Amino acid sequence: MKYAALAALLVLTATLTEGAVVCYYSSWSTYREGNGKFEIEDIDPFLCTHAVYAFATLGDLNRITWADRYNDLCGETRNCGYQRFTALKSLNPNLKTLISIGGWNDGSIKFSNMAGSALSRSIFVNSVVNFLETHNFDGLDMDWEYPTLRGGVPEDKENYAILLEELAAALGSAGYLLTATVSSNKEVIDAAYNVPRVSAAVDAIHVMSFDFHGPWDNATHHHTILYPYPGDVDNNAYLNVDFAINYWLDQGAAPSKLVMGTATFGRTWTLDSSSNTGMRAPASQPGIAGPYTQSPGSLGYNELCERNLNSPWVVVNEPDMNEPYAYDLSLDNIWASFDDSASLVNKASYALAKNLAGVAAWSIDTDDFSGACGSGPFPLIQTIKNTFTGMKSPQHKRLAKPRLPRFVAPKSSATDHCQQPGNNPEPTDCTIYYKCDLEGGVYTEEIGYCPEDTLFNPKSLVCDRRFAVCAFGGDVCPNDCRV
Repeated sequence: MKYAALAALLVLTATLTEGAVVCYYSSWSTYREGNGKFEIEDIDPFLCTHAVYAFATLGDLNRITWADRYNDLCGETRNCGYQRFTALKSLNPNLKTLISIGGWNDGSIKFSNMAGSALSRSIFVNSVVNFLETHNFDGLDMDWEYPTLRGGVPEDKENYAILLEELAAALGSAGYLLTATVSSNKEVIDAAYNVPRVSAAVDAIHVMSFDFHGPWDNATHHHTILYPYPGDVDNNAYLNVDFAINYWLDQGAAPSKLVMGTATFGRTWTLDSSSNTGMRAPASQPGIAGPYTQSPGSLGYNELCERNLNSPWVVVNEPDMNEPYAYDLSLDNIWASFDDSASLVNKASYALAKNLAGVAAWSIDTDDFSGACGSGPFPLIQTIKNTFTGMKSPQHKRLAKPRLPRFVAPKSSATDHCQQPGNNPEPTDCTIYYKCDLEGGVYTEEIGYCPEDTLFNPKSLVCDRRFAVCAFGGDVCPNDCRV
C-alpha cells in the first residue's frame, strides 16, 4: 500500500511541473438560464490538466462537507455532481480532479476558528482524507479567503501555515494533491501568508491575479491588467499581475509551484457620463447584470461576446495596455474590462517566461463554451493551453450525462421555503437562504448563512457581494439594501 501511494503521489506531483492548465468549475452554473446553463458534461476533459470543482464548504463540526446536497451528491433524484465530475477521468485518465473548499462566499471566521486548535485541525484533516476517498477526487484546493481578515484574527497567519503542513502530511502519504488558492493583493499577502511555509507545504499555489479593480473603485480600470497603467501610483502600483507574481516569488514562493490565475469574466461599471469612456472614468455604479451570471458588476466572457453579436461593443486597445476594454452607451452606459484571446497569449507567454508551474482560469463555465461567438468552444482557455503547453485539445467523445431517475415534483410538493431544488431565497432577509434537497419527492431544508459583506443574490442563487445584490434595486432585498 505504501508503494502504491508513493507511486500515485509521484505521478500527481509530476503533472504540476509539466505545464499545468487549471480550470475551475462553478458548480452553481447548472442552475443558470438558457445558453448559460453549464453541465459537467460540457467540460472538455482534455482542455485542462487539472479540473477544480467549486466549492465544498466547512461544516459546523469542522469537517469538509457538500455545499449543495441536491447538486453535489447522488440519490434517486439528485444531480450527482461529484460523481459526474470525477467521471471525466474515464475519458482522460491523465486529468486530475480536485475539490475546492471555501471561496469568497464561505467567509473566513469559521476557517479561523477551525485552524485555531490542534484538535479541530485534526478533525478537519481526517475528514478531508475521507472525503477525497469517498468521492474519488485527486486532491484538495484550499481556498480560505482570507486568513486574518474578514473577521479573522492575527494568529491565523501562523495557524494557516500549520494547517497546510498538517494537510500536506496527511494527503501526501495517501497520494493526494494539495493546492492553495491565494490572494494577489499585497496587503492580504503580508497579513495572511507565511509564503515560504505555504510554498513548502503545497503542490501548487494558485494566485488569483484578477479582480485588481472593480465597481468598488467608483472609477473604471482594468481588473486583470498585466502591468501598471501609466499614472498608477501608491497602492494602485501594486494592483497588477506583474507585481503580484513577482511579489509572491520575492517572498519565497517557488516558481515551479506558482500558478498564475486568469479570468474568463469581465468586471463592469456604469459610466457616470457618456462623454468620458476611457480608463479612470467616473463610474459610481456597477454595470447591469448579464442574462446568465445575474451579478451586477460582472459579465462572463460568453455574455460579453454574445452581446457583441447583436450590439457591437466599442472595443479599445490602448498602446500602453496588453488587454482590451469596451463600452456600449446603448446598454445603460456599460463599461467592461476583460481578457480576450490576444491578451491571454500575452499572459500565458508571461507565465512561460517566468518559468511558472501553470496558468489557471476562473472559470470554465463563463468561457464561450458553446462556441456561439465563432471562435470555437472555450476560445480563452484553449488559447491559454496552446500558448502555455503548445498543445491543442484532441477530438473526443462527449461524456453522456447519466440517465438518472428523475422525479418531477408537483407544485403541491413545494414548501414555504423550497420552490425548487438547490438554494432558495428568503425574501425578507437576504443574509440567509435555504438549502433545499429534493429526494424521493420530498423536500428537506437547511438554513444557509451568507458571510459578512455579502448577501444572497435571488437571481444567481448564491451569496454575492453586497454592492452587486443591492444594484438590482426595486424589490430585491429591500430590507438589507436600504441606506
